[in-house]
Amino acid sequence: MNATDINAARSTAVSATIDRIRAIEAEAGVTRPALERIKAELLALAAQEHLFPSHVFPPPAPGQKGANRYLLQEDAGNRFALYLNALNPGNATKPHDHTTWAVVVAVEGQELNKVYERTDDGSDPEKCELRVREEVMVEPGRGICLMPEDIHSIHTQGDRPTRHLHMYGLALEKLDNRRAFDPETGTVTAYNRNFMKPTEQAKA
Repeated sequence: MNATDINAARSTAVSATIDRIRAIEAEAGVTRPALERIKAELLALAAQEHLFPSHVFPPPAPGQKGANRYLLQEDAGNRFALYLNALNPGNATKPHDHTTWAVVVAVEGQELNKVYERTDDGSDPEKCELRVREEVMVEPGRGICLMPEDIHSIHTQGDRPTRHLHMYGLALEKLDNRRAFDPETGTVTAYNRNFMKPTEQAKA
């Protein structure tokens, strides 16, 4: 396949996958079983690694932190936004929520997700108490589903960059009320939405 054929095949596969995901949400709503079905669709898409070559979706320069985030498709109204995130090993985020549903699967590379639960009653909007509920390694063949209220942190591991598909019910840059949680100090702060804008749109 030449580059034009790969781009066309990727666009077709992404569009068909999101059509099925849109139908799942319409039928089943935003529930954990529905997100598991969405995850299955994304795992099948991520398994087509040739559609997401590293030279088209490179991570930041070696040694640089942060992600290159490529927008693959987004509905009108900023719904059903699918990105490819490319990161180098050694990245980590603060625990944070999304305020929309999210499903993450891997094309390449390992990303440890720590999922937290709050042990306080949430009555103080600026304070929290957290403990790790589970750890999930997102890697080829394995993903994670997150409800809007779920709190997680990510930690890229191994010695290879990651290329992961991130599917959100609403585009990241539209999520105004996301929060970051510090398990050591117990502080709750705003999670910077401007940081979440995509690096660029993938070529169709």
